[in-house]
Amino acid sequence: MSIDLVIVESPAKVKTISKFLGTDYVVEASVGHVLDLPKRNPKGVKKPVPGIDLENEFEPTYEPIMGKKKTLDKLKKAAKQSEHVWLATDLDREGEAIAWLLTEAMGLEPSKIKRVVFNAITKDAIQQAFQQPRDIDMAKVNAQQARRILDRIVGYQVSPLLWKKV
Repeated sequence: MSIDLVIVESPAKVKTISKFLGTDYVVEASVGHVLDLPKRNPKGVKKPVPGIDLENEFEPTYEPIMGKKKTLDKLKKAAKQSEHVWLATDLDREGEAIAWLLTEAMGLEPSKIKRVVFNAITKDAIQQAFQQPRDIDMAKVNAQQARRILDRIVGYQVSPLLWKKV
C-alpha cells in the first residue's frame, strides 16, 4: 500500500484533514509561500530590481524564503516517499501560486502532482475535492506573478521617486 502526500498552507488544517482522509495520506503544511523574489541582488549583480530580469520579459527568479529551507526539505523528503503529491493550497491566486512554486521547488514530476481545492474544511467537501483533482491553474499563477512583479518594480523604481516629491 502506498502513501500519498497532501500539502496544505496552514498547519491548523493538518490534523482535521488528516482525520478526514485516513491513513493512506500524510498531510503536511507549507506554512504559506516557500519561495519568493530575493530582497537583494546576489553579490556582483547590478540589476535595478532584484529578482526581476527587466530585459528578459520580466522573468522572475525565486529563492527559498529565509527560514523555509527546513520546511522545504521536509516536504521534498515526504514527496520522494509518496506515490502522489496532492496540492491542497487555498483556492485563490496566492494558493495557486504556492502550489506551482512547490512543484518547482521540489522538482516534482507532472504525473505525480494532483491539485485539489475546497472552500470548506468538512469531510464531504474534502472527499469531493479529492474525487475531482485538476491541473494547476496557470492563469491564476500568471496573475499572481504579474501582481508580484509589478509590486516589486513599483516598490524599487517608483516609490523612491515619489518619496523625493513628498
